[in-house]
Amino acid sequence: MSFLNKNYKFVSQENFEGFLKAVGVAEDRFEQLMKFAPDQKLTKDGDTYTYYNVTPEGPQEVKFKSGVEIDELIGSTKMPVKSTYVVEGDTMTQTVKSVERGVAVFKREYNGDDLIVTITLDKWDGVAKRFYKAE
Repeated sequence: MSFLNKNYKFVSQENFEGFLKAVGVAEDRFEQLMKFAPDQKLTKDGDTYTYYNVTPEGPQEVKFKSGVEIDELIGSTKMPVKSTYVVEGDTMTQTVKSVERGVAVFKREYNGDDLIVTITLDKWDGVAKRFYKAE
């Protein structure tokens, strides 16, 4: 788990626009979210992980235990969702369940100084990817 405590900076993305359209992002927020480039960091204390990122609404911190479903409020609308984070080896998979938007999966694969986030949605046939590099 050499990726713990490393800060990862956004580099590029593929098909993120398709994902945003599939989840029904409002047009007035679309451009802002296309430029969404948060740093990401994961730390661990005992069996509790803390996932940090910076969103358009400011810094966020989520504490979780691997495999345990939690309640989260996401986005500027503070939409309630159920999230389950699972950390296995060099991969962290986040499954987000929303009544309004379906089930999204964010698979974060850490490989040395690289982080690839693969995003899928049960209501969409596409795949989006976001690429990060450790500082």
